Amino acid sequence: MDVPVLSPARRALERRRLAWALLYLPWSAGVFLPVAVGSMLGLGSLAVLVSLVSPDAAWWVGVSWSRLVCWANLTRVELRGVEHCRPGQSYVYMLNHNSNFDVVAFYGSWRSPFRWVLKEELRKIPGLGWYCAAGGHVFLDRSNHERAVASLAHARERMAREGFSIAFFPEGTRSRLGRLQPFKKGGFVLAQELGLPILPISVSGSNAVLPGKTLRLLPGRIVLTVHPELDTRAYGEDRERLMADTRAAIAGGLSPWEQGDSEP
Repeated sequence: MDVPVLSPARRALERRRLAWALLYLPWSAGVFLPVAVGSMLGLGSLAVLVSLVSPDAAWWVGVSWSRLVCWANLTRVELRGVEHCRPGQSYVYMLNHNSNFDVVAFYGSWRSPFRWVLKEELRKIPGLGWYCAAGGHVFLDRSNHERAVASLAHARERMAREGFSIAFFPEGTRSRLGRLQPFKKGGFVLAQELGLPILPISVSGSNAVLPGKTLRLLPGRIVLTVHPELDTRAYGEDRERLMADTRAAIAGGLSPWEQGDSEP
């Protein structure tokens, strides 16, 4: 969980970020918001049509939207460590979750189709929900355990049949302060049952662009670091060690603050 009491230095930093966000507000309201929302509605509709031909074709529509969103917010995304991802291999991607910008940063930078595991509420968002449903992404109802388990079981069947990779935020929700949180086990259960390797991916800098559960938008730089894969079969039934090693790998690509090691 995030630490609710911040140090004086951290409070001062948050105040400076708020001041810069207020200065940036004319751009975010006058340029970023119309571009992001307008393109989400337009490209979301296009994705529904394209998905009739191929879900993977719809995926590329989402890539275009994600890149456009980052461009409109003057945000640069740097991808490192892609040599750790074997072409043609199906993975369970595990990423830390510091901001809503994590999704567009990864989506717009990745080089092969995959499916997200998303919370059910996103299905209701015009444009975005249309695209995610059309693209075959997996919706998870976290308020209903039985339905969540059923959704993961269905995802497991599809992955075994279609061979695609799937992406999880193992923390389950965004970090408000941009610090790494405890992991939930759902994605690890899926990876072990399918015998698929886990590819840990660190997302650093996104909380400075858009802090979790706020609208304080700023331009910035987001670094995605891909780490060596973890062979789930080598762990046997030891899920706790698998989760700990995945978390340690992801933490290795984060700043001390994002890791949770520095003073709040």
